[in-house]
Amino acid sequence: MIGDEEEHRDLAALVVPGVGSLLATGSRWEPYRLLDPSGAGVQAVTDYFRDLQAAGRTESTVRSYGMALLRWFRFLWAIDVSWDRASRLEARDFCRWLLINGQPVRPHWRSGRPSEPSPGTVKPYAASVRAHNETVLRCFYAFHLDIATGPILSNPFPLDRSRRNGRVNAHHNPMEPHREERTGLYRPRIPKRIPRSIPHEEFNEIFAKLPSHRDRALVAFYVSTGARASELLSTLQGGVDPGRQLISVVRKGTGAVQELPASTDAFVWLRLYQVQMGDLIPRGRRLPLWWTLRRPVRLLTYHAVHRMFERVNQLVGTSATLHALRHTAAFRMAEDPALPLTDVQLVLGHAQLTTTQLYLTPRKEDVIRRVLAHHAEQSRQAAERKAPAPAPGYRPETMDVLFGKGIA
Repeated sequence: MIGDEEEHRDLAALVVPGVGSLLATGSRWEPYRLLDPSGAGVQAVTDYFRDLQAAGRTESTVRSYGMALLRWFRFLWAIDVSWDRASRLEARDFCRWLLINGQPVRPHWRSGRPSEPSPGTVKPYAASVRAHNETVLRCFYAFHLDIATGPILSNPFPLDRSRRNGRVNAHHNPMEPHREERTGLYRPRIPKRIPRSIPHEEFNEIFAKLPSHRDRALVAFYVSTGARASELLSTLQGGVDPGRQLISVVRKGTGAVQELPASTDAFVWLRLYQVQMGDLIPRGRRLPLWWTLRRPVRLLTYHAVHRMFERVNQLVGTSATLHALRHTAAFRMAEDPALPLTDVQLVLGHAQLTTTQLYLTPRKEDVIRRVLAHHAEQSRQAAERKAPAPAPGYRPETMDVLFGKGIA
């Protein structure tokens, strides 16, 4: 049966059109809606989004889940299988498709030309994206199994067979941290990535090319507070306290307001930005802190800051990312022996200390520099090392002949 199914489904020649969409509605009750190729909403996804909202998930989380579901539904529409009749065969082929031939090459957003993916013009999705898809779809089908929707009899994305039975952590070493036991059968292994920070020289070059006081203030706050890009943009004018050198941000995960200490330079650049803009920025403690420089002024968005940092990188000839500023701040704080790692964890907003410990990993550039310096020192010491004097009764020239000194 499986062989017949594989014979009829040629994944190498399968074309998955970019039909359907994830629509941002602007409604707080239904922030996102998944639309099918005809423009109608997919009710099964709408019900799942309502469940996520009831569980307190943020709108950004709903959007992330919606993009994963859109990939899955596009695949099902391409192979003409209903979502409630999908089996493990479809789930397996979907994961294979993501791995080998999944991500279409899209045109630039300004061109406006539709994209029709074709075989040979796509690249596989990253392991983190594939793992996220597997988790979202497993939870999506688990939700519909719980409420007994339609003819679904089993989850197409089951858990790993070796983890279904037996006592949890039965053979766990108490000296090692606990791992996630509920691993999906088709969940890929995600390589552990070391966060990349910006070297000091490269950061100074980037900072020197920033075009405005506002951009210098933003980068100075990013690299001194370790806040995420979206978190810093959530700061209100009343959330700035220069006297105590604190700035308040809304945390991405919890939505809680947290005060973060920042450098003196960041507040100096912020004041210069505020003086430069003058009365162009609306005043009020409950109004946003960051605005565009172009008139009429509008709220500064993440995409505008991201594009600004990209342009500066192009001028300098570097490849640093906006999120690398957070990693740079974390590495700088973790390298300070006077700053406990638990304090770094609190500032960065990490739920687990093990996440903060990643920033104790030395930079690749620093490791290479120190190892090369070690080899150079070993060579220098070997060149300066003098042979011990021979014992009384031995002639030095005889010992040189015996040990082959001077022989090429």
